[in-house]
Amino acid sequence: QLQLVESGGGLVQAGGSLRLSCAASGRSFSTWAMGWFRRAPGKEREFVAVMNWSGDSTSHLDSVKGRFTISRDNAKNTVYLQMNSLKPEDTAVYYCAAARGQTDEASEYEYWGQGTQVTVSS
Repeated sequence: QLQLVESGGGLVQAGGSLRLSCAASGRSFSTWAMGWFRRAPGKEREFVAVMNWSGDSTSHLDSVKGRFTISRDNAKNTVYLQMNSLKPEDTAVYYCAAARGQTDEASEYEYWGQGTQVTVSS
């Protein structure tokens, strides 16, 4: 079992930054690939970024490359999403999730957090 709790969301102006955190409790956090997804109002859930278990491989959605960075600290059982140069179209509920391998397919993620709201004003 793995429990995931996101934090760090909020309201920010366009061009601003936020850092999301996802704290995991349970066994063997360091063996899981960790991903971030988002769901904007009226849209389907969308892959944002993923990092493998060891932290030496990542993948990011094209539209966030150069602006968002995923990272993890296995000693703290936490994964982060640093979001810079935020745009109004980044407004969404952001979720962290755990999968057995690095993937952008939501169906392969076994554990999900409750989500944290990010709102970017223009």
